[in-house]
Amino acid sequence: MQRIVLAALSGGLFGAGLLVSGMTDTTKVQGWLDIFGAWDPTLAFVLGGAILPMLLAWHMTTKRAMSLVGEPFPAKPDPRLGHNLVIGSVLFGAGWGLVGLCPGPAIASLSWGGTGGIAFILAMIGGMLIARPIRLQIDRLAAI
Repeated sequence: MQRIVLAALSGGLFGAGLLVSGMTDTTKVQGWLDIFGAWDPTLAFVLGGAILPMLLAWHMTTKRAMSLVGEPFPAKPDPRLGHNLVIGSVLFGAGWGLVGLCPGPAIASLSWGGTGGIAFILAMIGGMLIARPIRLQIDRLAAI
C-alpha cells in the first residue's frame, strides 16, 4: 500500500509540475527543439529544476541499503553506449520532435481532450507492444 501511495504522490507531483511549467503545451516543447528558429529556452529551466532534486535523491541513496518502500535499489546500469540506447534515443527524439510530446505530457494532455493526444497515446502503446520483438531482432543482427 505504501508503494501505491508514494507512486500516486510522485505521479501527482510530476503531473502538477508539467502543468505549471507549461510542458504539456506542444508548442512550448517544439519551441525548445526549434534551435534555428523561434527557440524557446524555458524547457532548460524545467530540466535544470529536475537536476537538483535528483542529485539529492542520488546522494541519499548512497547512504541507504533499501528504498523507502523496503526494496533494494536496482543495480547501476552499464555506462557504455550500446546500439539499443542509440536506436531508442533516436526513435524517442524523433517522436518527441515531430509531435512535441513525450509520454508524461502526452498522458497529462488527455485531460483537456482532443484526438491528437489520444492518437499519440495509442501509437505509443503500439510502439511499446512491438518494442520487445524489434529489440530481439536488433540484438540478433548485432551479434552477427
